[in-house]
Amino acid sequence: MDNHRVCQSGFSLLELLVSLAIFSVGLLSIAGLQTVSKQANFEAVQRTSAAQIAYGMLEDMRTNGDAIGVYLAAGELGNGSRGTEPAPNCRSGASCNAAQKATHDLWVWEQVIDGNLETRGGAGTGGLVQPTLCVTGAAGGVAGMYQVTIAWRGTASMTGTVNNACGTAGGNYGANDEFRRMIELPTFIDPLS
Repeated sequence: MDNHRVCQSGFSLLELLVSLAIFSVGLLSIAGLQTVSKQANFEAVQRTSAAQIAYGMLEDMRTNGDAIGVYLAAGELGNGSRGTEPAPNCRSGASCNAAQKATHDLWVWEQVIDGNLETRGGAGTGGLVQPTLCVTGAAGGVAGMYQVTIAWRGTASMTGTVNNACGTAGGNYGANDEFRRMIELPTFIDPLS
């Protein structure tokens, strides 16, 4: 009877080791799942921010239709390309004409995508990762389709081709733009209405 108890205790130790191995694999899987979840959440926040910025930019273009050509001539915005705040500051009650308002709007939206409106220690902490904002539309600022495109750097590489050159010149999104994420918002704008 004593031999039977020795075998039983060894068998219990083996069960314990198997249980620990299964439990460890489960914990590692949960940790991996949390990492993937955080990454997906960050991508969703970036996409939501880009959509809100693009809608805001389109609304500024609609309300300032007299200067639609200024928005179109801006080129690519992002990474401080607009420089310092233009004068007059059209948001603090200063009197501005349509072109000055458009110039100030472009500067403000660049500050937003670069994250310079939220700072910590003097450095921008909000915004998108390596953003580029592009405005395209009907030549000459006439009634027609206009589009705001925002590109930013994602966390994981993806394959696929997009027929839009916004942000591709800087090389910020990988050798084949495999890290480029993009949102395109088209709308009809009639500057005369």
